[in-house]
Amino acid sequence: MDLLARLVDFYVGTVETNAVSLESVTKTFGSVRAVDDLTLRVPRGQTVALLGPNGAGKSTAIGVLLGLLPPDSGRATVFGLDPERAVRRGRVGAMPQEGGLIPRVTVRELLGFLAGTYPAPLPLDRLLALAQITHLRDRRVDRLSGGQAQRVRYATALAGDPDLLVLDEPTAALDVEARREFWDSMRGLASRGRTILFSTHYLEEADEQADRIIVVDRGRVIADGTSADIKRAVALTTVSVTARGDATWLGALPGVRHLEIHGDRAHLRSGDPDATVMALAEAGAVRDLQVVPANLEDAFVALIRKETV
Repeated sequence: MDLLARLVDFYVGTVETNAVSLESVTKTFGSVRAVDDLTLRVPRGQTVALLGPNGAGKSTAIGVLLGLLPPDSGRATVFGLDPERAVRRGRVGAMPQEGGLIPRVTVRELLGFLAGTYPAPLPLDRLLALAQITHLRDRRVDRLSGGQAQRVRYATALAGDPDLLVLDEPTAALDVEARREFWDSMRGLASRGRTILFSTHYLEEADEQADRIIVVDRGRVIADGTSADIKRAVALTTVSVTARGDATWLGALPGVRHLEIHGDRAHLRSGDPDATVMALAEAGAVRDLQVVPANLEDAFVALIRKETV
C-alpha cells in the first residue's frame, strides 16, 4: 500500500498545475475570524509575496497550507496533495521567522538530522553552500547571531530539496549585503522551477522580487496581481508644478483627487496623470513639472485605508 500511495502521490503531483490551492478556507479562533472564506491559487514556478497588516490572517493562512492548522471549512492542497502528506514527501520547505532551531547541537548536526527525515534531501555540503553557512558548520546553533540563525533557518527549509518554499519574513535580521545574497539565491531557485511564497514587511522586496503580489486583510484577499497592476489600480501618481497666486483651481483638473499646496508648489494626487498633465499644458501651468509614480507602499496604504473606511 505504501508503494501504491507513493505512485498515486507522484501522479497527482505531476498533473496538478497549482503548487498551492486554498479553496474557501475559513479559520476562527474564538470570536475572531482569522481567515474568512479565503480562496487563492499559486501556480507552479511563481514567486509570490503575501502582504498584509498585522493580524490580517497571513500567518493563519500559511499555517493551514502547511498542515499546521486544520481549517474550520474549505480545503488546502499542495501539489494536489493534503498539506501534511506533501510535507512528509519533502515537497515543501518552510522557514519560520523565529524559533525552530534545536539548541546545543552544531549546525552540521542539525541539518544532517533534518536531511535524514526526507526521502531525497540535498547533500549537506550543497545545502551549506546554498545558505552560505559552510564556515558555520561546526558552530553550535545557540551561539549564532541573529543573522546567522536566519541563514540556518533558510537551510532547514532547503534540506529536503523542496519544490515549494514558504518563507515568513525571510530577511529579518539580515544586513543589506546578506539580503542581496539571499535574493540572489532565491532567484536561482526560481529559475530552476521552484515555487516561492514569502511574507515580508519590506515592501521594496515584494516590489522587486515577486512575480505576483497578494494582499490580505481581515482574512480575505483584497488585491492580487503584479506590482504594476496593484499600483496602477489603487495608488495615485503625484504631479507637482510651480504655481503663482491662487492655485486652488488646479484641484478641479481631470484626474486630480487631492490637492496640496506648499508655498509656490502645488502637488496634485492624480488617478489619471496623463489627463492631468495634458490639462496643465493646455492651461499653460507646467512650470517645473515633476511626475512621481506611486510606489508599492503608496498602493498598500491606499488599499488598507480603503478596507477600514
